[in-house]
Amino acid sequence: MNRTERFYKIEQLLISRRVVPISVFLEDLGVSPATFKRDLDYLRDRMKMPIEWDHKARGYRYVTDNPNDQSSTLPGLWFTASEVHALLTMQHLLANLGNGLLSSHIAPLQTRLKALIGSADHSVEEVEKRIKLEHATRRTLPLQCFETIATATLQRKQLQINHFNRQNGQEITRIISPQQLLFYRDNWYVDAWCHLREGIRSFSIDAIRHAELLAAPAIELSQQEFKEYFEKGYGIFSGTKVAWAKLRFTPLRARWVATEQWHPEQRSCFDKDGYYCLEVPYSDDRELLMDILKHGTEVEVVAPVEMRNNVRKLLESTLVQYKT
Repeated sequence: MNRTERFYKIEQLLISRRVVPISVFLEDLGVSPATFKRDLDYLRDRMKMPIEWDHKARGYRYVTDNPNDQSSTLPGLWFTASEVHALLTMQHLLANLGNGLLSSHIAPLQTRLKALIGSADHSVEEVEKRIKLEHATRRTLPLQCFETIATATLQRKQLQINHFNRQNGQEITRIISPQQLLFYRDNWYVDAWCHLREGIRSFSIDAIRHAELLAAPAIELSQQEFKEYFEKGYGIFSGTKVAWAKLRFTPLRARWVATEQWHPEQRSCFDKDGYYCLEVPYSDDRELLMDILKHGTEVEVVAPVEMRNNVRKLLESTLVQYKT
């Protein structure tokens, strides 16, 4: 019986019996008193399980406010690939927020995450050493602005921001009502109601040069309205006017793309020649064009005509730079 199995066995005995003598643990687990002591200390200190010694009954018992509670408090000790990724990603996000607004909340979360990651048969140090997350396109985040924006979002206050528009190179002052923070493709965004444009907008936080918390309460959008606006478009660019792009990938590229989700509502199929046909909705084609172009000659935009023309123009303008 390995350590993980022993953990579950210990918990099972504690939940099923009012008090469990040491002799019962040793017999059922088949371990020495020293090994049992180490397991018990781990469950108490790392997994925060409420186990205490009952002097009168001469055994260990499981402490709970509800004596009829038969639920498990021991988190899952085996993780799927997606769960490992989620745990390590959360740990990475917390570690990179730095000190400031959320520091008092982050420390306990990091401790708990480390306990979860190291709760299987491998230490957290070994997991961190052997499993890595690389973030190739992360942009530098101004911590002070992030703290102010996070405060306004949580406290439901309006913000005055100086936002740098990378498209035209101009900086403009706006009043926004932040609705949520979004971590997307390794970068942070704030989704908000823009009082200047009188509409929903997403702002890259690293492009916000200054943020000032205002006393006025933030305008509250309905979750349904907010969800519909952002789920209709493609990627970070959203809107209410939606078109559908039909893409055709070569059989070779299909080996990769067929396993990817480009959009929750995408439609896909293989044609008779083995090409992978993918249809995705979009309201602004900028991000979609970038994802299409990275596949080079392995993909063709079948429809709409407007997007085909946009791809052709981009390729032609790119080719001009290499003619000299």
